[in-house]
Amino acid sequence: MTQTKILVVEDEKIVALGIKKMLKNMGYLVPSIASSGKEAISKAEITFPDLVLMDIMLKGDMDGVEAAQQIRERFDVPVVYLTAYSDEKILARAKRTKPYGYIIKPFEENSLHTTIELALHNYRVEKGLEETEE
Repeated sequence: MTQTKILVVEDEKIVALGIKKMLKNMGYLVPSIASSGKEAISKAEITFPDLVLMDIMLKGDMDGVEAAQQIRERFDVPVVYLTAYSDEKILARAKRTKPYGYIIKPFEENSLHTTIELALHNYRVEKGLEETEE
C-alpha cells in the first residue's frame, strides 16, 4: 500500500515544520508545505495529496476557507482544518466547505492522527472506495 500524502497549509514556518515532523512520525508523506491559499491550490495540483491540513488564517488575499473550497471543487480532496480560530462566523464559513475535520490549535498528536484517519476513512466510504465495517 502506498503512503498517504498530506499537504500542509500553514503560514507560520516553524508551526508548519512541526506539523510536518509529526505527520512523518505517524507514517504519512508530506510532499509539500504551502503558506498561502494560492500556493495551496497550485501545490495540490502538482502533488495530488490524499488530504489537505488547512490553516484558516493565511498570507495573501485568499484565506484557508476559500482555498479549501477551491481545492475541494477542483481536485475533490478532503480537507481538515487545523486552526487557532473557532468563532461562530469562521466556523459557519468553514462548515459550508464540508470539511472532514476541524482541529483547534494547540492540539495533541493523537487527536491529529485520529482526525486524519477518520477523515480518510469517511472520504473513502463516501466515494465507494472502502466498505463500512459492520
